[in-house]
Amino acid sequence: MNELDVVGVRVEMPSNQPIVLLREVGGDRYLPIWIGPGEATAIAFAQQGMTPARPLTHDLFKDVLEAVGQELTAVRITDLREGVFYAELAFASGVEVSARPSDAIALALRTGTPIFGSDGVLDDAGIAIPDEQEDEVEKFREFLDQISPEDFGTSSQ
Repeated sequence: MNELDVVGVRVEMPSNQPIVLLREVGGDRYLPIWIGPGEATAIAFAQQGMTPARPLTHDLFKDVLEAVGQELTAVRITDLREGVFYAELAFASGVEVSARPSDAIALALRTGTPIFGSDGVLDDAGIAIPDEQEDEVEKFREFLDQISPEDFGTSSQ
């Protein structure tokens, strides 16, 4: 198992399908996982430290775990079969529960739990981006964040 960090949530165009992008800690592979809009919102809220007025499902699950004294110790993305990712929630008690990766990631962000990806999943679906290219990708992202559609307007004379 390889530890993964959550880079963020993006929307793939032109399908408008949200993806969560994970990065291998100490490696050069990225793992994109297509997710639903509700889970994308839950992950983005957790990353930004936003607390909704009423708890979302993942906030409720975190509160229930605390109330019953269960500690989530790891989230593991374990398999990829026929284009579908599979994950497990691992608890301190030794119990493991199957989960969708998107739900598992949203819960991990709320509880500060580490996320891991199996070698097989990263070998099959990981995208290698060497450090030099990663710097260029980051510069390009910063550029995109600073421009607006008006910057591409044409001037009429």
